[in-house]
Amino acid sequence: MSDEQSSETRSALEIEGDIAADYIEEFLDIADFDGDIDIEVRSGRAYIGVNSDDEDSNLSTLASPRVVSALQELTRLAVQQKTGEFSRLVLDVQGSREQREHELEELVQDAAERLQAGDDRVALPGMSSYERKLVHDFARAEGLESDSEGEGRRRHVVLTLGGDEATSEHESDGQGSSADEASN
Repeated sequence: MSDEQSSETRSALEIEGDIAADYIEEFLDIADFDGDIDIEVRSGRAYIGVNSDDEDSNLSTLASPRVVSALQELTRLAVQQKTGEFSRLVLDVQGSREQREHELEELVQDAAERLQAGDDRVALPGMSSYERKLVHDFARAEGLESDSEGEGRRRHVVLTLGGDEATSEHESDGQGSSADEASN
């Protein structure tokens, strides 16, 4: 990718982030939630963070994985409506994404222990394409093989003991098709 293309892509992602931030800000105002919005562009995606330093903030109500996922999808649709382009933005509320990443990493470590103890394979629960990509990355770091199986909300990762090269579908999970991303 040339510097000009990279600059255009970054600019488009910044615009996407601004549209998303406006949508989230309006949502927070309507729902009477207090939070600060941060916009960041990294890894080819706009990342929107909603946080509050106020201990009495009601923002933690929105930090559950299902609520964050639903709000992220609504925000993606709002961006798509304004830009005409599919959005792969990532929304985080009160550090819930970081917490979920940590949970997924522990899930993979637990699965690795089960595999080393003799299990042939460990099937993890269904998860979004973003979460599956993280699991594939964590599995590779643990020296495990990982494959995605199932469809829609039931799409999940199956882990097995592997050699040095883990075979996986994580490349397609990380990029995500429109249908896969829509379930995210």
